[in-house]
Amino acid sequence: MAASRQPCQATYDAIVIGAGIQGSFTAYRLAQRHRDTLLLEQFILPHSRGSSHGQSRITRSAYPQGHYARMMPDSFHLWQQLEAEASTSLYRRTGLVVLGPAGAPELEDCRCSLDAGEVLDATELAQRFPGLQLHAGEVAMWDGTGGVLFADRALRAVQDVFRRHGGTLRDGEKVLRIEPGAVLTVTTTAGVYRAPRLIITAGAWTGALVAPLGLRLPLQPLRINVCYWREKEPGTPSAGRVGPCFMALGLSQAPHGVFGLPALEYPGLVKVSGARRWQGDPLASPPPNWLPPQVCYHHGSPTDPEERDRAPPAAPHPDVALLSSFISSYLPRLETQPAVVETCLYTNTPDGDFILDRHPKFSNIIIGAGFSGHGFKLAPVVGKLLCELSLGEEPSHSMAPFAIARFPGVLQAEL
Repeated sequence: MAASRQPCQATYDAIVIGAGIQGSFTAYRLAQRHRDTLLLEQFILPHSRGSSHGQSRITRSAYPQGHYARMMPDSFHLWQQLEAEASTSLYRRTGLVVLGPAGAPELEDCRCSLDAGEVLDATELAQRFPGLQLHAGEVAMWDGTGGVLFADRALRAVQDVFRRHGGTLRDGEKVLRIEPGAVLTVTTTAGVYRAPRLIITAGAWTGALVAPLGLRLPLQPLRINVCYWREKEPGTPSAGRVGPCFMALGLSQAPHGVFGLPALEYPGLVKVSGARRWQGDPLASPPPNWLPPQVCYHHGSPTDPEERDRAPPAAPHPDVALLSSFISSYLPRLETQPAVVETCLYTNTPDGDFILDRHPKFSNIIIGAGFSGHGFKLAPVVGKLLCELSLGEEPSHSMAPFAIARFPGVLQAEL
């Protein structure tokens, strides 16, 4: 859907920079509110240069942080609204198993975020999900709302409904300059655009965009290895069912967290293409040998987003070594070396919380950034909040955890 290359000059009610999942939902909400909205993307769509590509993401109600747990019901509801408007399925309920030390505060906080978070000991977990095993002093918690969001499909859907509401999407246009003012001016490689409000959701490129505006946000882009693992003993066609997602919190083998998704992206690694869906109550009749082939580690290598595809092939991957150790301990039915390794960009803040706020000096510039590897599931709520901020409305959720002011010294001297 490459944008036309002729120079363009136009005025809009709002401009959104960055057509990843957060920016696309923000633009969609503005267009839904009858604001003439321009959504700008520097790369030709679809692309895999940022944080919103790929086929799947985990969604869940279990959250150790209360502010995210309180946002998740709204997020589930808004995903369902998008499914209805786009006439497509974007979510597959698989359930989620949370692993952690018994009595650990983070695990207890997750349990408090659930209406009915069932706790399983090692024996119960082995009976229900034999592909996972616990060790002494560890338990598992069940989140029945957990599942898989179809990421690429979701991004296309929200961009499609944005255009259906009259929005303009121009890809292949890199932003060169932002000029603040009551009416802002955004100059790209293909045009000059003006609007009274601007929302910046440019992922790993956000820091570079806001620096000329006198803002030094503590954003760290990370290059993450996303790994896929093969069964030691290939399953039979009758075993081709989808098991639950899982998340490990505070385990000795995974102090920074590990998560896994069922075999949906590369079904050939574990089960045949077109495998039957696991129907019914996930706890009532689990398949005897489900295995989650996608296992990821939320910490990676600091990177320049312009250089993310240029990592030397012989570079060491300590995160992959950590995952191999984790699999040996907790998923013994999988090979300990990944069959496929892909990359993704995270943009982390020091505390792992999002930045959703107005520019401290230019109140008509709104910034959404630092989603720290867990923002996709909350994108409908993020888009709603950024839309509300840009329109000067009272946000529908508390914005205190996401304020720029929590990071002292980010506003620089006069431009």
